[in-house]
Amino acid sequence: MKADFTALDWAVVALYVLLLALAGILATRRQRDAEDYFLAGHRVPIWLVAVSVLSTTQSAATFLGAPDYGYRGDYTYLTSYLGPVLAAFFVSRLLIPRFYAEGVTTVYELLRNRYDAAAMRAAGGMYLVGRIFASGARLYLAAIAASMIIFTDIQPANVLVASTLLVVLGIAFTFIGGLRAVIWSDLVQVVLYVGAALVVLCLLWASIPASGAEILSGLVSTPEGENKLRLIDLSLDLSRPFSLLATVTGITLLFIASMGLDQDNTQRLLACRDSRDGTRALYASVLATVPVVLLFLAIGSLLYVFYDRPDLMGGAGGGGAAGEFRGEKITIFMHHILTQIPPGVRGFVAVGVLAAAAVNSGLISMSSVLIEDFYRPWVQTRREMPEEHFVKAGRLGMILLGLALLAMSVLCFYWQRYTDAPLLEFALGVMTFAYSGLLGVYFTILFTRRGSSRSVMWALATGFVAIGLQQSYVVDVVGLPASWKSLAFPFQLCVGTAVAFATCVLGNQAPRAFASESASRP
Repeated sequence: MKADFTALDWAVVALYVLLLALAGILATRRQRDAEDYFLAGHRVPIWLVAVSVLSTTQSAATFLGAPDYGYRGDYTYLTSYLGPVLAAFFVSRLLIPRFYAEGVTTVYELLRNRYDAAAMRAAGGMYLVGRIFASGARLYLAAIAASMIIFTDIQPANVLVASTLLVVLGIAFTFIGGLRAVIWSDLVQVVLYVGAALVVLCLLWASIPASGAEILSGLVSTPEGENKLRLIDLSLDLSRPFSLLATVTGITLLFIASMGLDQDNTQRLLACRDSRDGTRALYASVLATVPVVLLFLAIGSLLYVFYDRPDLMGGAGGGGAAGEFRGEKITIFMHHILTQIPPGVRGFVAVGVLAAAAVNSGLISMSSVLIEDFYRPWVQTRREMPEEHFVKAGRLGMILLGLALLAMSVLCFYWQRYTDAPLLEFALGVMTFAYSGLLGVYFTILFTRRGSSRSVMWALATGFVAIGLQQSYVVDVVGLPASWKSLAFPFQLCVGTAVAFATCVLGNQAPRAFASESASRP
């Protein structure tokens, strides 16, 4: 690594931190109770919720992973966003109206109405486990970038220090302002990391001497005989994560869970005035995601030209970096930022990385589930407490959850290296652990009149285990057939969801709510 951060670069980063702190302080002015803290009083405009959902779904995995995928692969990941479109239709028709009709703070309260509080707590607990997995993985990826910025390497000890700094920053910011602060910071972060990506794209384009037509021709027909601009993968190979088959099955399931069953996203949709506004915000966020993903994939394509195509670079460029970092699939973009971007601009782009890496989104959603689904019911069976008490409890919960994220990021450091999985596949695959069980349970609620509190708990557990048994480390250690780890994560999610659904419908407890509604459905 030959380029160090200059004083100007650090000044830009410091300005970003101060801007977030100011947003958090301003956001506390109208904060009165737990509903204000966790749902912003249902007063957030549609466009801002859409931006916040976009920021939540497009994390460091997109900022670092999409360029990596574009550098090493093609554009089939972009086409996989047909899945979120299908998922948004499902969630807007079947889930969002029910959330608002029930007046819930967390989506898992539906299970209390259908079965009992134990089922609600089981789903909330699974969400917490899954979100710690997913946010911990994102934290690990962000810490890689932060470690490269601070220490110019990715040694384990330095990655741990970077993870700790990111967690402390996230806790401090969320501690101040609650969901309203997080949502406004999401706007700042989207502007920063999209702006940073545009800067990198322009600088990359300007550094390539070949014409636009020559670049496109070189990407369509590479020396390796590949088409790096391919949009659709019609393969039936179940090891391919972004084929059309994977898109209409597992990817769609993944985003149904992400948009409708993951409190990290649904908390923002519930912050709207009503279900109609929530639906509009959801569709707007999905449509806005496509050009953002395209932007980062395009950066990856130009990185491929810059590092691997001397014929298009006129013999110049950054040859050698690709080989140096080929064993580290998530550092090529950061390597380029730190070695090719000029001072000052480099600080701005690094801020974009940090903006995409923010963990405050996961902290506020996990805290709301911890307090509203677990702590509040437990306290209220003993005595009445003022709303201020639950706001303080939520802040304390964030500290404990931040420590859990830190531990998970350490685990991910070794997990990702064992599997040698590309960034996007690793980050998305981690999410399937909790999603499989939640999908099986909520499909039971939506499409059957079966299930019980006990079967919900078993379904959540079997869905988690079904995903775990398909992981490389588990297969190798337990001695399971090698074919068990050959499925791409979308198909693993299909298997886990099917197992969880089959388990949940074995229960036959008469529903306490929605019975008349279910019976009246055509």
